[in-house]
Amino acid sequence: MQYDLGKKALLVTYPNKFSILEARSLAETAGYHIVGEEFQKNLTRSRFGVGKGKAETIKEAVAQRNADIILFDEVLKPSQQYNLARLCKVDVIDREKMILEIFTTHAVTNESRIQVKLAQLKYDIVRVKEKTRSAKLGEQPGFYGLGKYDADIHILDIKRRTSILLKKLKQEEKKRELHRIQRLVQDTPLIALTGYTSAGKTTLFNLLVEEKKDTSPNVFTTLTTYTRSLHIKEKKFLLTDTIGFISKLPPYMIQAFRSTLSELNYANLILLILDFSEDVQGIRKKLISSIKILSALQIPISKCILVLNKVDMVLNTEIEDKLSQLRSFVSINHMVPISASNNYNVQSLKNLILDESFSN
Repeated sequence: MQYDLGKKALLVTYPNKFSILEARSLAETAGYHIVGEEFQKNLTRSRFGVGKGKAETIKEAVAQRNADIILFDEVLKPSQQYNLARLCKVDVIDREKMILEIFTTHAVTNESRIQVKLAQLKYDIVRVKEKTRSAKLGEQPGFYGLGKYDADIHILDIKRRTSILLKKLKQEEKKRELHRIQRLVQDTPLIALTGYTSAGKTTLFNLLVEEKKDTSPNVFTTLTTYTRSLHIKEKKFLLTDTIGFISKLPPYMIQAFRSTLSELNYANLILLILDFSEDVQGIRKKLISSIKILSALQIPISKCILVLNKVDMVLNTEIEDKLSQLRSFVSINHMVPISASNNYNVQSLKNLILDESFSN
C-alpha cells in the first residue's frame, strides 16, 4: 500500500541525536512532512511498541497536530502496528516500511526494481503470517477481512511471485557476470565506492570520473551500481558507485540487494566513505553499521580505505583529534580526510588508490 507524499506525520523515535537526525532524514526522503515528534528509550515493547502511557501521549499528539500518519522508527510486529493504529485512529508506518517506500521511489534500473520487489514481498509475507496467526487466536480481525484459506492463498501467491522475481534476478546476475569476465580479461582493477548513505559517495564518483550523476542530501539516492573508467597517472581502473548503508538495515534487505552489493566482493579495493563533519560518536555509529554490513557480505575491512569526506566543514584544530579518536576505535590501514565538493586532498587519495591496487 502506497501513501501520498507530503502527508503530515508524527515521528516516534529514540531520544538521541543520531537516531533523531537519521529518522528525520528517512521521513523527509520518503516525502512526509513532520508535524511533531515523540521520544522514547524503548520502542520494542509488547503491545504498542511503547508503553500504554506513552501510547496515549502519542494518541493525544496525533489529535493535537492533526497528523495523518505515525512514523515509528523501529521494526514493529503486525500486531503492534495494528494496536497503535487502532488506538490513534491513523495508519502506522514502521522503519522497514519507510525504507521500502524510499527504495520504491529511487529504483530506476530493472535489476534494482526486482530487488525492491523482493524486499517488499519478504516484508509482506511476514506480516500476512503474523496477521493470520493473530486472527486465529482472536487477537485481531482477519487479514484485511481475509479468512484463513484466503490468507493461505495470499501466502502462496507471494511465494510464487518471489520465485519468478528470483529467476529474473538470476538473469540480471548473469549479465553482471559477463561484465566481470570482461574485466578479468582486460586485467583492469576495480575500485568500489561504498559507505554510509548521504556521505557524498556520488559527489566523489562524479569528481573522479568527471560524471554528472544526480546527487542529493537525501538517503538512498543510489540504488544500483554505476561503473566508469578512471585514469590515474596513465593507469586504468574501473570505478563503481554502489548503494549506501544505513543503521538497522534488515538482513533480508541486504539479501535482496546482494547481487548489486556483490560488486564489493569482486573489487580490488573499497573506498568506505563517511561524513567527517559529524561528531565522533555519530561517525563511530555509522562506521559500526557499515562494518556489520561488510561482514555480512564476508568482505574484510583490510580491503578498505576509510575516506572521511566533508573535511572542509571541520575546524582545522579538530581534524587531528577526530582522526586520533577514530584510529583508537577501529583498526584500518588507511584513513584519508578529503572534500569531494572542493577537491581537497583528492590527489592524495588517488595516489593511495594507485599504490594499494598494484601492491596487492
